[in-house]
Amino acid sequence: MRWEDFRQSANVEDRRGDGEGLASAGMPFGGGGLGVGAVIILGIIGYVLGIDPRILIGGAEMAGVGRSAPQYEQRQQAQPRPQNGAPADQTGRFVSAVLAQNEDVWSDILPAQKNIRFKAAPLVLFSGATRSACGAAQAAMGPFYCPTDGKIYLDTSFFNDMKAKLGGGGDFAYAYVIAHEMGHHIEDLLGVLPRVQRAQQQASSQAQSNSLSVGVELMADCLAGVWAANADQKWQILEKGDVEKAIATASAIGDDRLQKAARGYAVPDSFTHGSSAQRVAWFQKGLKSGQVDACNTFAR
Repeated sequence: MRWEDFRQSANVEDRRGDGEGLASAGMPFGGGGLGVGAVIILGIIGYVLGIDPRILIGGAEMAGVGRSAPQYEQRQQAQPRPQNGAPADQTGRFVSAVLAQNEDVWSDILPAQKNIRFKAAPLVLFSGATRSACGAAQAAMGPFYCPTDGKIYLDTSFFNDMKAKLGGGGDFAYAYVIAHEMGHHIEDLLGVLPRVQRAQQQASSQAQSNSLSVGVELMADCLAGVWAANADQKWQILEKGDVEKAIATASAIGDDRLQKAARGYAVPDSFTHGSSAQRVAWFQKGLKSGQVDACNTFAR
């Protein structure tokens, strides 16, 4: 994937090295019991791409408060302030360049295709743990988008996990991860996330609620494909093997494959991100069409 010669986004907040206090505080959950789908996802969350859907669409709330919160606040005050703007290291420059490509593509196609103005989503780089408006954030959660503050959160150690466990990695596979989270931000701008939240609150069963989460995740996969199609049309960013690497990653993070790896079998009603075949298919659909309207996963 070509990225070295592209502009760097200034919408990066670098908190790396600034989260050790929160990492030791734990990440308690509040408010009632968890459904079987949530339990399964929590069991394999270190391998799952994106935020726990309960956070993403408001189904539940992560609590980063309580007795450990004052300790975190105290430690934060003693640590350096986060760096804003394009980082200078290679990984930071890559993330910043991919974010800039997303910003430039969506600034063009969101108004053109949906008559909606694009609003940038800042990206927070962190190591270990940090705090978001959705609650505590830890590296084991993987990358995620917080609709409350409209920011993307990424511990780049996740890229190492991708190399070892999730399809082998590669620049375009890493870019797919960032574009997937930007896809959630586009869903937010389109009003999809609030509508899904209301629908989940009215869901008659956990399986129905999980199905809505699957729609959200598959749409973000498709929107990542829409970004890639338009970025390649504008700048010819794709190189031989790039698409195959992204497809390998999408396949590796299907709920069916993750559940089988974790427990030996899959429970489709508990899926919250979609099967491997679904994730690959929707990413390819966005990549082939380049159109937001091709990503209506709720009509599938």
